[in-house]
Order: sequence, then structure tokens, then C-alpha cells
Amino acid sequence: MGEQKNGAPQEQDIKQLLKVRREKLADLQGRGMDPFQITKFDVSCHSQEIKDEFDNLEGKTVTVAGRMMSKRIMGKASFCNIQDLKGNIQSYVARDSVGEESYKDFKKYDIGDIIGIRGEVFRTKTGEISIHAAEITLLAKSLQILPEKFHGLTNTDVRYRQRYTDLIMNAEVKDTFVKRSRILSSIRRYLDGQGFLEVETPMLVANAGGAAARPFQTHFNALDEDFKLRISLELYLKRLIVGGLERVYEIGRVFRNEGLDTRHNPEFTLMELYQAYTDYHGMMDLTENLYRHVAQEVLGTTTIVYNGVEMDLGKPFERITMVEAVKKYAGVDFDRIQTTEEAKALAKEKGVEFEERHKKGDILSLFFEAFAEEHLIQPTFVMDHPIEISPLTKKKPDNPDYVERFEFFMNGWEMANAYSELNDPIDQRERFKAQEELLAQGDEEANTTDEDFLNALEIGMPPTGGIGFGIDRMCMLLTDSAAIRDVLLFPTMKTLGGKDQ
Repeated sequence: MGEQKNGAPQEQDIKQLLKVRREKLADLQGRGMDPFQITKFDVSCHSQEIKDEFDNLEGKTVTVAGRMMSKRIMGKASFCNIQDLKGNIQSYVARDSVGEESYKDFKKYDIGDIIGIRGEVFRTKTGEISIHAAEITLLAKSLQILPEKFHGLTNTDVRYRQRYTDLIMNAEVKDTFVKRSRILSSIRRYLDGQGFLEVETPMLVANAGGAAARPFQTHFNALDEDFKLRISLELYLKRLIVGGLERVYEIGRVFRNEGLDTRHNPEFTLMELYQAYTDYHGMMDLTENLYRHVAQEVLGTTTIVYNGVEMDLGKPFERITMVEAVKKYAGVDFDRIQTTEEAKALAKEKGVEFEERHKKGDILSLFFEAFAEEHLIQPTFVMDHPIEISPLTKKKPDNPDYVERFEFFMNGWEMANAYSELNDPIDQRERFKAQEELLAQGDEEANTTDEDFLNALEIGMPPTGGIGFGIDRMCMLLTDSAAIRDVLLFPTMKTLGGKDQ
């Protein structure tokens, strides 16, 4: 090995090590022992199962397979550590047990190689549960060097680009994504138990509606037409409510052409559900029960800790109107403000930036974002939004400037958005018209009129409650992950040299 700096090998040393690995593979292939020709290996146990069931498995023969993460050669006997899906386990490899030729080959195996071991479960003199190998098989040759060999895998950019290496080197990362899978399974179990049907709707759409966001655009050659990637699941799911399915949900990717930060990725997982014959109060009850169910099932508790802050899902969630929240945290009572001009004057006084097109309701929302959101740490429903920011929602019968909508907050983050859905096709057409005017004024996030959706509403949609959940943010909270990229297996990254690296 050549000279090293800070414990890391020089570049020529790494090239030499990589060359040696390829030479080892060529030698195996030349002897008719190409590991890549092996098509299967029967695994009887995972590492953690052997440890959990040691009393029953001691002295019995098992087969395990995984990646060799360490090796100690000690003459006629050696130890290695195998990492699999469930964890890792030590194996004792002795020349007299596996045979002279097999042991000779084993000594040439590299860290990162994938091997299969058949042997007897025992406990070493130091008390470590291990496998006494009787047979060892090289299942795949690693031609790269795992980063931990020299300096560990800590560079976050590399970790996101090479998630496969990240999963190998960082056990907590694997645990996060196992939990994410369990969270999704738990959500499905709960909703299926409530009589909901899981459905799938188009990702390529002519009209990307249902949310305020800028869509990605593409061209479909076969039809010679422009399409968009969906920004929401809403309008198709509501069509299914019209069709009589009554309770539907979809968990799927949506796409929004916006920035990257710790809580935003241009493609992310959204769940939307719609239930006929209920309203936004019904959606609040469902949200409360769903969050408790998932936390209890996945974490074993309804008290979660995120970044050192404890949040209690076991208590009734707070319910507050947007006007009440702004009054509480900004000291401003929008019930006393009559006109848009008054609201704009107040915004200037308080340093809240707004656009000229904004109306009183828009400015109320801006006040809420500026003064209230950050304080909503414990589970909180913020209800009754202004109509200006809610084009698909039923008006409050007693106060038509506001709508039957809530946003669910935890940790100062919006976690869900729900409505008593607008089912009046005449009102909906007017709302679309207002959105078109905003689009004409330069608002790239405004909706356009969807004639087929209006036709569905004219067929008749029952009173309906609907909600959209940000699945990635939910996973961040339940796994104590700092950024959305930490809960996305393959987050969007700037390409390097024309391709992801």
C-alpha cells in the first residue's frame, strides 16, 4: 500500500486495489468458479432471527447469505461478519470444517463480497452468537471498495446519489426505509378497514388541476398533443365519487415544478381520499384516528419525538380557525377588517409582503403563514380558510367569505389539507373562471377550467369530505428524519456530467 494522507489511500492505491479485485474474479472464472453463474441460494434464516431464536436453533444447521463486512484471518481458522436484511451475524470459518481449497479461496474474499454460509449455530467463548461454517459459497464478487473501508460514507450528496451504498453502510438509513414501508402498509390497513377502495388514476393529464402548483409539461408523440404530469389526485378521484364508489383513496406520486429544499422534492408521494356523505369535520376525525393508528402500529406509541421535540398524538387534536390563529399569534383580528384596502394597509404596517392582485382573504393567509404556522407544534387543525385561496371548497353557509376547509399542522408543518368538497357545478364554474383570470395575470400556479370535471359535477356529486396527506412529511416525523431526501430512496438530484452519478 502506498503512502496515505489522513488515513485515506492515494488514488493510485485505490486503482491498484480495484485491479486486484478484477484479477481475483478472472482467476475464479478461469477455474470454472464464476460467482456470477450461480443463480440461487436457499436461505433458511436471517441474522436477527438466529439471535432471537438461539435457544431453539443452537446446534442446528442453518443457511444465511449476505454481504461480508469484516474478516479476521487467523491461520487455520478465521472469523467474518455477514450483513443481511435484518442485521449482521458472525461466522467462524475453519479450514478443517470447510476444506482446504474452500478455505484458501475464502482467505482471498474481499470486504463487500456477497457470500452464502451453511453451518451450525453456536455461541463463542466470548458469548457471541455465531455460525460454525461447514460450507461457504461466493455468490457475487464486489468489484468496488466500500467507503467505510477508508473514510466512511458521510457525504450527503454521495449518500443520496448512491443510495445502495448508503443502505449498506448506515443501518439507521435502512431502518428509516423499512419504517416507511410499514407506515404505508399501516395506512392501507386502516383505510381498507374503514371500507375505502384503493384506486389508480392517470399521471399524464391534459389538465393538471386540484392544487396551486406549476406543472411539468411533456409531449405525447402518438397523439401529437401536449400533456402535463399531475400535480394532484383530486379531480379524478371526485369523478369516482360521482360514479358511486363512495369511499376511495390513492397513494401515488405527483409532480410539481418547484424548488428543492428540506421539505420539497419535485416528485413526492401524496395520498388523497374522498368519502361521500360527510364533511370536513368527518375528515378531522379520520385524520386523528389514522395518525394514532399508524404511530401505535409502527412505533408502538402515540407519543413521537422529532428533533428532540415531543408531540402527543394521544390527546384530542387542537381545532382553531385561521382567523383565531392570526388573532392569537399576530394580535390582529381579521373579523374587524372590512375591506382589502384595510388589509393591505395592515400588511404594510406589519411588514407582510403581498402582491397587488391579493385580496383580503389572501392577506389573511399571508398573516397566518408569517405569524402562526411556526407555533403549531402539537397536532392542530386550522379551519375555515378564506374563499380566495380555496377554489374547490364549499362556502360556510353562515359566512360565505370563508370555506369549510382545514389544514393539519404538526411541528410547524402543514401535514394535510381537507375540504367539504364543492359539489355545485355552477359555483365551481365561477371558481374556475376566477382561476383563469389569475392565470391571465401571470399566476403560473392557477388552475384552468376542466370541462369534463364540470360535466361530472352536473351529473351530480353527493356531499363529500376529501383530504390530501403529504406522505413524505408524515414519514419524516415518524422516523425523526431531518430532510425529505432522507425519506425518499432516490431523491431528485442535479445531474453530473449529463447523467446521475
